[in-house]
Amino acid sequence: MPGENLTRDEAQERAALLSVDGYEVSLDLRSAVGDSGGPGGEPRTFRSVTTIRFRCADPGATSFADLVAPRVTAVSLNGRDLDPSEVFDGSRIVLDDLAAENELVVDAQCAYSRTGEGMHRFVDPEDGEVYLYTQYEPADSRRVFANFEQPDLKAPYRFEVRAPEGWAVWSNGVGEQTDGVWRFAETKPISTYITAIVAGPYHYVTDTYERVFEDGTRLEIPLGAMCRKGLAPYFDSDDVFLITKQGLDFFHDHFDYPYPFGKYDQAFVPEYNLGAMENPGLVTFREEFIFRGKVTRASYERRANVVLHEMAHMWFGDLVTMVWWDDLWLKESFADFMGSFSMVEATRFTGGWITFANNRKSWAYRADQLPSTHPITADIRDLEDAKLNFDGITYAKGASVLKQLVAYVGRDAFLEGARRYFKRNAYGNTKLGDLLSVLEETSGRDMASWSRAWLQTAGVNSLTPQVLLDPEGRIDELAVVQEAAESHPELRPHRVAIGLYRRTDANGEGGSGALERYARAEVDVDGPRTVVAELAGAEAPALVLVNDDDLTYCKIRFDAASLDTLRAGLGDLTDPLARALCWSALWNLTRDALLPARDFVDLVLRFAGRESDIGVLQMLHAWANSALTHYAAPQWRQTGGRLLAEGALRELRAAEAGSQHQLTWARFFASVASDEAELAVLQGLLSGAEKVDGLDVDQELRWAFLEPLSTYGVADERALAAELARDDTASGKRHQVRCLAARPSAAVKAQAWASVVESDKLSNALVEATITGFARPSQRELVAPYAEKYFEVIERVWAERSIQIGMDVVRGLFPSLQDSPATLEATDAWLASHESAPPALRRLVIEARDDLARALRGQECDAAAQ
Repeated sequence: MPGENLTRDEAQERAALLSVDGYEVSLDLRSAVGDSGGPGGEPRTFRSVTTIRFRCADPGATSFADLVAPRVTAVSLNGRDLDPSEVFDGSRIVLDDLAAENELVVDAQCAYSRTGEGMHRFVDPEDGEVYLYTQYEPADSRRVFANFEQPDLKAPYRFEVRAPEGWAVWSNGVGEQTDGVWRFAETKPISTYITAIVAGPYHYVTDTYERVFEDGTRLEIPLGAMCRKGLAPYFDSDDVFLITKQGLDFFHDHFDYPYPFGKYDQAFVPEYNLGAMENPGLVTFREEFIFRGKVTRASYERRANVVLHEMAHMWFGDLVTMVWWDDLWLKESFADFMGSFSMVEATRFTGGWITFANNRKSWAYRADQLPSTHPITADIRDLEDAKLNFDGITYAKGASVLKQLVAYVGRDAFLEGARRYFKRNAYGNTKLGDLLSVLEETSGRDMASWSRAWLQTAGVNSLTPQVLLDPEGRIDELAVVQEAAESHPELRPHRVAIGLYRRTDANGEGGSGALERYARAEVDVDGPRTVVAELAGAEAPALVLVNDDDLTYCKIRFDAASLDTLRAGLGDLTDPLARALCWSALWNLTRDALLPARDFVDLVLRFAGRESDIGVLQMLHAWANSALTHYAAPQWRQTGGRLLAEGALRELRAAEAGSQHQLTWARFFASVASDEAELAVLQGLLSGAEKVDGLDVDQELRWAFLEPLSTYGVADERALAAELARDDTASGKRHQVRCLAARPSAAVKAQAWASVVESDKLSNALVEATITGFARPSQRELVAPYAEKYFEVIERVWAERSIQIGMDVVRGLFPSLQDSPATLEATDAWLASHESAPPALRRLVIEARDDLARALRGQECDAAAQ
């Protein structure tokens, strides 16, 4: 539907013409329970009545309002009744002959969603209860009420909701129920996409945040947290509230602008597409952050980071909002950076920068080497572009660059700039220049040149040390060589630390023991080659680590001696951040076909067992799996898989009983187990015949073991049905669907394909589960027939399904397991013959093609090392 894809030009024209004074939205959600759907198979709908008061700068002009709904029953503009069939095309309502001051009333039937977009409706299989929540970003509030769906037309909102008896309803403002109607306090001026409704029989707990400021002012913020009733026994709300209070303290201390949106509810909701969403006063999270089984510290750290990321948005994004999605980084990059910054300084997760360096930056490095990479300040032509730009560039690279910016301008200048930015632009909309101007004020630095280098160009630089020794074995000259890809040749200024490491004995002198840093210099690297004079004369290092302490955003490279040191003793590095940086650099070498995949797997086998940081260990497991699946030469995969499984089982048995490392190795062993003996171990752990001291095989771990058993045909449909009976919950259903699709049968694959591609009956969560189970690395031949089918259907799927499902299908079903030049040629042929396909669809295919080409280069590198 063309009208759904609002363009930037259209938004600019509308913003120049209109200004919005306020919304009143009335929703009747009583239809959420009871009979399903309407006559003739129509979708289940709810009534939505919207009143918008707005002004027009050019009386007599024509504009439009946004609404995506099956049916509009009445439209009134300034008391004049309009014929819905004439003014509504399914996504827009034409508004002609506007007055200087206007009132629009739209009465519509809007559809409940099963894709996580708009008003999502979920039926809990455990007890039959119905739960609703909204998710809008970037432009799905128009699926719930009529509006002007663009971030710079901010306005206050008043919501009222009629809900089934026994339900509670939440929105951005404080609500009260009177005569069966929930009415909510008017919001501050906010953008459409951060309004929110949550409704249903949720389990809800409360707390209060209290703060007394230096001037004696007292601030009390009501806190709430909710989840489905079925998850209540697992809901550790005390920890959620602890992190929330620590975050509010941190942001109040550093932003000098009190939290502006009254209450602070946090809803953990089912079948959520994102990690979370920053709706002011009503933040929504995926319910997987409530842990049904034992998880590692890394899972709690990840949740804390997300809680704080969303809280940072209350200032960066909600209080001050970008004009258009070009400047999405103004909220997401800042929230991503501030999430880690506040977590490290205000919570128990003081090692958060290690996770950032090893995990978050890995996402950025991959995204920044795709053909679709873009500057942090992107060129967003329309809403489909905006949807795809919630990516590793906008989040993780942007956050990495901000970390570099803090090193560049200084912490105090950075935070003072943020404070001025909030006070000058509160409840308004900004562009890049608005932020740069305050940072120039506070730092005295030339932000324009910094912005051109870091925000307005794409690509990642690599930094490599060059070491020349004098006759006495000391450093004569140490230089840093900066390189860039031909496609993005920009060389940038980097503030970096150079660390020199040597082996020490028990007394800290040179020896054969631990690898420890003995010298460090912090310098500005600019241009193709920078000499680090500060390190001249130092004794010869065993390892030179460029970007020690992870101050800048770059790919770290090693000189030959340093790489030899890591091959021999990576596990001897005592500093966990340095170790994480080296692991990340080695993975980048593998992806760039500069290190054979088998060498990376060997490093994991020899040194991962000594990794103390659980988040790094989990990342190493994921990388090892990826190296084996995509980058290893085909003839070595079986050998590599056997080595990984043997190593994982050995580490599982050696790990401390009941430890998080033991749990992590158990999950990794399940992910790589393949032969009869390994699968028998998993069967034994499930039945209780096999024991590993301290390993609690809880329900979540049972499903993790059943997945490989399903993949290799050991667990059949009957076994999976029995497990679902044991865990007849929403989580259990997702696990079962994934395992069912993983079974090694042509009929199973045909059914899974049809359920995703030819039908829209599955919810977003079950689509994701089916796709995950469909293509298993051990089933390359079984899914080979679907490579050709993929290219036949993706354009139709993109046109007919929601953009979320379209993205899931195009990304998830790309035939990456058919990793041959023939698949590359088929992809190129599709791209050549579909030049007029939607740009967002082409972008997804181009990204998948690049991953495939990179994998083939890695396989050539690995085969050459045989």
